Amino acid sequence: MAPRRSRTKVERAKQLLKGQGAAALDSSDRDDSASDLSADDREWEWIYDDEGDDDGDAGRRDDDARPGLSASTKKSRPAPARRMSSASTRSIVGARKGRVECRIGDVVLLHNDSSQPWVALVCEFMEDPLDGDKMANFLWFTSPDEIRNVKKRRTDALPNERYITTDADANTLETINGKAIILSPQAFREKYPSGKIPRSSKGFGSVFVCRRGCNARTATFTEEFVWEDVYGGTRDIEALKELIATQTQATRKRKPTKRKASAGDLEDFVIPDDDDGNFGAPKTPRKKRKTTGALTPTPKQTTPRKFLTPTHKRIVVKKPLEFTPLGTRILSPHKLSSPFQQARTYLHVSAVPASLPCREDEFSMVYSYLETAITEGTGTCIYISGVPGTGKTATVREVVAQLNASVLAEELDDFVFVEINGMKVTDPHQSYSLLWEALHNERVSPTHALSLLEREFSTPSPRRVPCVVLMDELDQLVTRTQSVMYNFFNWPTLQHSRLIVLAVANTMDLPERTLSNKISSRLGLTRITFPGYTHPQLMKIIESRLQNAPDQIIHPDAIQFAARKVAAVSGDARRALDICRRAIEIAEADAAAREADSLDAIAPDTPSKHGRSGPGGASTTAATSGGTSGGMVTIATVKRAIAEATSSPLQQALRALPLAAKVFLAALLARVRRTGVAEAVLGDVLDEAARVAAMCALPAVQEHLQHERAWAPADEGRRPGRKGVGVAGAGGTGGAGDGTDDKEAPVAQTMELKKVRVGRLVGMEAAVVQLAEAGIVGLEARRGERVGRVRLGQGVGDEDVRGALKDDDEVKGLGFGEQ
Repeated sequence: MAPRRSRTKVERAKQLLKGQGAAALDSSDRDDSASDLSADDREWEWIYDDEGDDDGDAGRRDDDARPGLSASTKKSRPAPARRMSSASTRSIVGARKGRVECRIGDVVLLHNDSSQPWVALVCEFMEDPLDGDKMANFLWFTSPDEIRNVKKRRTDALPNERYITTDADANTLETINGKAIILSPQAFREKYPSGKIPRSSKGFGSVFVCRRGCNARTATFTEEFVWEDVYGGTRDIEALKELIATQTQATRKRKPTKRKASAGDLEDFVIPDDDDGNFGAPKTPRKKRKTTGALTPTPKQTTPRKFLTPTHKRIVVKKPLEFTPLGTRILSPHKLSSPFQQARTYLHVSAVPASLPCREDEFSMVYSYLETAITEGTGTCIYISGVPGTGKTATVREVVAQLNASVLAEELDDFVFVEINGMKVTDPHQSYSLLWEALHNERVSPTHALSLLEREFSTPSPRRVPCVVLMDELDQLVTRTQSVMYNFFNWPTLQHSRLIVLAVANTMDLPERTLSNKISSRLGLTRITFPGYTHPQLMKIIESRLQNAPDQIIHPDAIQFAARKVAAVSGDARRALDICRRAIEIAEADAAAREADSLDAIAPDTPSKHGRSGPGGASTTAATSGGTSGGMVTIATVKRAIAEATSSPLQQALRALPLAAKVFLAALLARVRRTGVAEAVLGDVLDEAARVAAMCALPAVQEHLQHERAWAPADEGRRPGRKGVGVAGAGGTGGAGDGTDDKEAPVAQTMELKKVRVGRLVGMEAAVVQLAEAGIVGLEARRGERVGRVRLGQGVGDEDVRGALKDDDEVKGLGFGEQ
């Protein structure tokens, strides 16, 4: 045998670049076999049962020579499991690579990226039926630090102790990093009296102690045993699995009774039993909130301690500081000033409700899928679709909260939850960084996170727990190459990923319409659709929100009217809540106005309040308050709220224009309707505005826009409005259009003058400038002010202007209702 050659720094660097980690370097320094595995480029070769030993178990100790093993156990021991080769009928009992041989029943080391080596027991060899790769089924050993439940970790663990588990994973033979040795504590002390393995020894980093079995999920352990007595070779594998399975708890089973909530809990999830007392199907959980009293934690009262000190000395015992944590600073709705504010708080879309009504079936489906996937440790994809406001994200969060409560009650296996919202990430590739940070609490770049996640989900791990990923707003995560979607939907299909992806989108056919076939096929057949709410469901949602309100703020007919309006359009619960909330604001404003008017009626009359006080003041305000009665929201109030919610910002801006701008728009629409051309000359529009103002009988137009001039009643030939009188000039000053003559000025001064309203309109120049700056009209820049052309702005149609101003009482009669 050739002497062992020391490895150079270049070879060690190449090994690190291959991703074999620190454990591979340690194995290369400790054993010739591990060094041969990392340096040998040859492939693994099968060892069949007709090679070497007759029974294919070269490493098995004779049963007769084993102490402490009964005769009945020897006779009843099952034969070793054999996997038949695809090339022949011979059984595969081992694999060979160079000088290294691994057989069924051997303990090996596996490649990993951590500082601690991974140890596993080879149960069987096989070939991948798809690509023909040589694989093995490994039974994991776990270290004490890999138990996730810190409270149940054992405190008597040895430095190099490992627990044998029942978790098995199939992986390629390329992950093998060398062979290991498992000893009992007694055998370890006999071989290494100092209790430590010398670094110069071949067994450094490959010899471990095992005296217990463990179930890593439930953190349950077996009784202490002697490794040499329970395991000696291939025939003991099934007996070893049975020993661990019988003495540990395989999974956390749900308790038949409801868990009682502690007095200090603010929220508790409860699943009710059925009439027969059996545990029913999971439903939407209800949260029990403690809203009475202050939420500030107070120290427990204990019996004062007696101090044996002289009586003349005074003992001062300082009380502990009392503070309110930031997480519990909740403003109670009962502390608000009025019932209107409390009702608006309950109806806010960001308020967390006590339950999610009308989504019991969808909650049960999502809950059953997630619970099954977490318990079995398998990866899966679930596609959830529905129109906005149908409770998709809220239902998933409630399911996760219920599962988390089961984990805390030790009724379910542990899992990791991460939420990725497509609207909150600037780049879809940042999803890789968020997922890696949730798994390992380490922030890396998206490119580095992608490589780490690829290695994480493609290699087996004895300590991996299921991970639930909620991908909300899925359409925002679609890229040009669709690589992000492909990776997130492909990772759950890998054998060792244990990744559960919940994809939430607003369209049902997003995978078929946007994603490619290779991505949509990986979504699987698990699809859950959230239909839009019907009007009875919307009524139930609104009434459940208002059940804690002190007074009946909204009339039941108003709730039904709002629910029917929203259900006929979209079935969006958020839109229904916003409409009811806005209706309460309108009712509150009207109630405040009526209260102010009643106070004005009692107060003495003042010049500034003239006309509003008197016997009919309060009744007049109540008649024009929009139909509210006694501060309650009625159907008329809901109509006003719907009108505000359905109007566009353009229509709201048009309603808020001053009177002169509205008259100019009326003149522009009249000019366009008469000529049939979309644009007109500014001077013609101003003349049209003067004629419209002269023909209408609106007091506001006559009092505020039409210009007043003095004229002599004896001079009938020079009445305002005839030739020589400035009736069309929006900016004309004096001259022939001034309406007076220099020769007749003394006569006009001696006569009795009267003031009349002429055609010239006041403030039109400022109105045109305001409309042009707002983009409502487009004005052509010309040298003369009246010769430029004007038209409606881009994106503003005559239907928008008529729809916004046809019901405006201020300009009723100016032609906005005509088509």
